[in-house]
Amino acid sequence: MSDSNPKVPNDDPNSNLEKDPSDWVSGDEPMTGAQASYLKTLSEEAHEPEAYAENLTKAEASRRIDALKRKLDL
Repeated sequence: MSDSNPKVPNDDPNSNLEKDPSDWVSGDEPMTGAQASYLKTLSEEAHEPEAYAENLTKAEASRRIDALKRKLDL
């Protein structure tokens, strides 16, 4: 029996657990309500209101969220 748990994040830098947003099957769909809310909050906290736009795709929103989280050191 293996000790690995597929629900536990893998710290292996070569792991493919996190896909690039551009590789998402649903990446071209409109961002979710949760993404919109989080992105709006982060853009306000980072004083970058231009980072938020209502017409973003899931992939675009994810990339902007990641960038703002890095900027805010989250």
